Amino acid sequence: MIGILIVSHGATGTDLLATAAQVLGEQPRQVLALGVSRDENPERVLGHARELLPQVDDGAGVLVLTDMFGATPGNIAVRLLEDGHVEGVAGLSLPMLLRALAQREGTLAATVQRALSGGTEGVLHMNRDRCCDAKR
Repeated sequence: MIGILIVSHGATGTDLLATAAQVLGEQPRQVLALGVSRDENPERVLGHARELLPQVDDGAGVLVLTDMFGATPGNIAVRLLEDGHVEGVAGLSLPMLLRALAQREGTLAATVQRALSGGTEGVLHMNRDRCCDAKR
C-alpha cells in the first residue's frame, strides 16, 4: 500500500487527516501528518520527517502531500523526494487527500495522479446554474 506523509503549516495536515477519517468512517492506515510551526528549525523538522517515512512505507512508496510549494513545509517535502519511491504533490486539500487515500494498492504514479485529479477537480466555481438543485 502506498504510504502518505503530510507536511504542512501548523495543524493543517492533522486537521485534514482527522476530517478524512470522519468522511471515510475509519482512520486510514500508513498515513501520518507533520505540522511545521513558524519558530521551528527546518533542519530539525526535516530530520523528524525522515524518521516518519519508514513508518508509512511498506516498500510500495510514499506520497508526500504539502500545503504550499515554496514555503517551509513544501521545502522540507522537496528534500524528502526520491524519484519513483517518494513523490510529492503541493496544494493539499480535502478532495486531494480523499482521492489519494482511495485505492492505494496500485502504483505510486497512479496515487500521484489521483491526488492531482482530486486537487484540480475539487476546485470549482459554485453558482445557481451549476448548483441548480440548491435550496434557497
